[in-house]
Amino acid sequence: MKIKGLIDLKNIKKGIFKENPIFILLIGLCPVLAITTSVANALGMGIAVTFVLLCSNSIISGLRKVIPADIRLPSFIVIIASFVTVVELLLKAFFPALNRSLGIFVPLIAVNCIILGRAEAFAFKNPLSESIVDALTIGIGFTFALLLISFIREVLGSGKLLGFQIPYFSPALFFAFPAGAFLVIGMLMGMFQLRTNKKG
Repeated sequence: MKIKGLIDLKNIKKGIFKENPIFILLIGLCPVLAITTSVANALGMGIAVTFVLLCSNSIISGLRKVIPADIRLPSFIVIIASFVTVVELLLKAFFPALNRSLGIFVPLIAVNCIILGRAEAFAFKNPLSESIVDALTIGIGFTFALLLISFIREVLGSGKLLGFQIPYFSPALFFAFPAGAFLVIGMLMGMFQLRTNKKG
């Protein structure tokens, strides 16, 4: 399995800019609206999704010649749900506060459009090494998007960063509410779409 050489700047840029799941592909937005009120929550969700994406992509790609095409979606969900269970148990055991903050959105990773989409569109059709790289780059792109949105919302909405109060700053509570999330995500989407169209 040759991964060296596949993980380069071009692949990472693909996950962050060209095929960013949030800003370009516009999928998996449900947890983004809910958990981006703090950078800590965003980082935790980003790592969890990347872990599940990496593990499920690897298994699905490795078994792509064994899984019958007519039952591939149920098979994907069983594989993905297994790794989501692992993540949920690890969070409950080692990061209970983060697990409480993320709430229902941890088990809902099992039906996240990003993970199911990459399983169907990429992992089931490509070799293991390429599927691992795809999972890492898309996971990095998703985590980057979460961190960017949560940084703006936490700073502007609460006047804090990672729980620490920013001195001499008056927060605008609007950004802590769902409407603020929609505004921030919409503005960032516009910026990323504009950049991508100019590059294209």
